[in-house]
Amino acid sequence: MKKRIIYTLSLISISFLSCEKDNFDAPGAMLEGQIMYQDLPISVRTNSAELELWQDGYALNEFIPVFIAQDGTYSVSLFDGEYKMVRKGGDPWLPQLNDTIVVQVNGNTQLDVPVTPYVTITNESFQLNGQQLNSSFQINQIVENSEIQEVLVILDNSILLDKNINTATKAVNLADFDFDDNISVDMEIPENLRNEDYIFVRIGARSSMSNELIYTNVQKIEL
Repeated sequence: MKKRIIYTLSLISISFLSCEKDNFDAPGAMLEGQIMYQDLPISVRTNSAELELWQDGYALNEFIPVFIAQDGTYSVSLFDGEYKMVRKGGDPWLPQLNDTIVVQVNGNTQLDVPVTPYVTITNESFQLNGQQLNSSFQINQIVENSEIQEVLVILDNSILLDKNINTATKAVNLADFDFDDNISVDMEIPENLRNEDYIFVRIGARSSMSNELIYTNVQKIEL
């Protein structure tokens, strides 16, 4: 009988602890923003780029991952407080591991994150001529000694597209490539996309200093 009473009291104690744990408030603040280079929004591959948030003063000092959407936006749910944001390596911009951004989160907080990409893609435009899509754009060297390794025109019938998710790509011939030149690429619309009402297109470029491409924003093309 004594054992049964002790067992019952133990269950009650565990139950109270569980209720106490479950009663923690959920994060009520939101930190959100855009990855930027000067005035240019930076776009990436889905689930490829990531920031880190750190908060000092806690025993378990672990970072909070901040995933970046393909259009370069991010949002993360947090508690109010001071955080340090780290631009880590492996992304199509210079890592700045020791140059953290201190942000005071208070309710809904907006923070655009400045980065220095190895290259940028600008002045992109697209023109449909029958079954041919003409893409024109420029690639600009931002980081000294960064060379261009790969340039792709990417098509799909979904708005989520990149080097790995697509219906078709066309690699740009880099034999005569020069930074800041106007690049023009003609690409035939694949047969399995021709019956669509519209398709999506974006340009991707990879520098010699990164394994990840930097992208333009997705453009919708009416067929």
